[in-house]
Amino acid sequence: MPRRCSGTTSARCPTSPPRFAPRPARRRASAATSSPSARTSWLKVNIADLEPGGLLIVNEDAFNKQNLAKAGYGEHNPLEGDELKRFQLFRIPIDKLNAEACAETGLAGRAIARCKNFFALGVVYWLYGRPMEPTLRWIDDKFGSKPAVKDANTRALKAGYFFGETTEIFPARYLVGPAKITPGRYRKVTGNEALALGFVTAARRAGKPLFYGSYPITPASDILHELARMKNFDVRTFQAEDEIAAMTAVLGAAFAGAFAVTGTSGPGLALKAEAIGLGVMTELPVVVVDVQRGGPSTGLPTKTEQADLGQAIYGRNGEAPVCVLAAATPADCFNMAIEAFRIATEFMTPVILLTDGYLANGAEPWRIPEIDSLPRLAIKHPKDGNGFQPYKRNEMLVRPWALPGTEGLQHRIGGLEKRDVTGEVCYEPENHDHMIRTRRKKIDNIAHTLPPLEVFGAETGDLLVVGWGSTYGAITSAVEHCRAKGLSVSSAHLRYLDPMPPNTAEVLKRFRRVLVPEMNMGQLRTRLRSEFLVDAMGLNKIQGKPFMIREIEDKIVELFNGRKS
Repeated sequence: MPRRCSGTTSARCPTSPPRFAPRPARRRASAATSSPSARTSWLKVNIADLEPGGLLIVNEDAFNKQNLAKAGYGEHNPLEGDELKRFQLFRIPIDKLNAEACAETGLAGRAIARCKNFFALGVVYWLYGRPMEPTLRWIDDKFGSKPAVKDANTRALKAGYFFGETTEIFPARYLVGPAKITPGRYRKVTGNEALALGFVTAARRAGKPLFYGSYPITPASDILHELARMKNFDVRTFQAEDEIAAMTAVLGAAFAGAFAVTGTSGPGLALKAEAIGLGVMTELPVVVVDVQRGGPSTGLPTKTEQADLGQAIYGRNGEAPVCVLAAATPADCFNMAIEAFRIATEFMTPVILLTDGYLANGAEPWRIPEIDSLPRLAIKHPKDGNGFQPYKRNEMLVRPWALPGTEGLQHRIGGLEKRDVTGEVCYEPENHDHMIRTRRKKIDNIAHTLPPLEVFGAETGDLLVVGWGSTYGAITSAVEHCRAKGLSVSSAHLRYLDPMPPNTAEVLKRFRRVLVPEMNMGQLRTRLRSEFLVDAMGLNKIQGKPFMIREIEDKIVELFNGRKS
């Protein structure tokens, strides 16, 4: 917990999370200091996210008649009304103070005005006891070739910091202690960066080239950008003319023996569906990343959602099962990228890895792993053509990954149904029934290699909060807060969605009730109810925004209060 170092206040201090995750923390402090035409709009749009009693720092210079009209306030100034009395409001003339600080830099007024965010940042740095030095170094690196701009931004940052130090409007200052983390070397990583690093790492650990074929689509395009910089690690990137071409190119690369992956978002996943079905029929190891966004259709390209789970599991013609995974945090994208290739190559199947816009663009500190701690993916291609059968399966029902051009290993491949073992085209009803069930059973066998579903909190209790994907941070923090209040609540987070960990049913049955927060209409909840016959309840948010901690916490408290009443 942070230490309050002076004064008294009713504001709640922001807490340091016990583990790294892109948690949408309760907003205890906010600053409305952006461009003149946006500041009043920012307040109107985002004030609902600020917790009652929280600190609200505003640039009072921006609340003039023109900006109030643009924001839809008319002649009413919210700073003068009653609607902000539930917050700790601090009015600072940032435009004026910033202009005074930068007056001697030689910059024009408009250029000086662009420095005001650094003034606001300086105030917040003082308020929470954060050092200025890292930001000053960044300013030096960024604007070193523009001395006047560098000087202005430096002056603005320091002016804001020293304003906080000398003003008497703040009744308290807070010191946020360092997080308790494992010693090691860390770097900041976004979800898309972590995916790129994970895919390259998987390929290198297997001694394979990496092929990434995709069509640009928000918010997945950064994966292509990142991998395009890594050609020295035996990475080939291909920007296709459309989603179908990208998917079929990836299948060709997998057939040729490369580690093959494609990335997209919800609309692109729909276009890839037929070719993913081809990957199911040919039983080739490919990874498909779906960085989910708001839908349907082109929907909300820059907003986040979790509405592609049903599409990932069921969204292909015929019985076409694939393995479906979901990363929980930006750093977890690295681990799940490696795990996706582990499953794809070990079970000769397409794997769909779900992230979303919140994970893709969210960032967190990531501990760079030691090379020896990373899994080494053992890839075995048949070499002996004597008696080779392309669909002869091992004990897990996995067929061999035979490379074209290997002497004696000629075999058919394509979208028509195959005869088991021999691989020749076969229309016999009994064989089709056998192959459909065999491909499904092969996916089910993946569960034997998965880690058990872990429970955060007590192993049994009144309520289990089940989540998947980027809801991890908000769910975990909400459960922490509720357990601190004495409520019998725990959480479990699914990273393996098809198949699920083998102990999933056992975990669910140990709790009286199950709550499933999702950024959709209840896709995981529907599956839990149908697969495990649990009366799961939903908490559903489809606004293009991630869950706030308090939204989940309030729902948990509501359920317990309802039981007590």
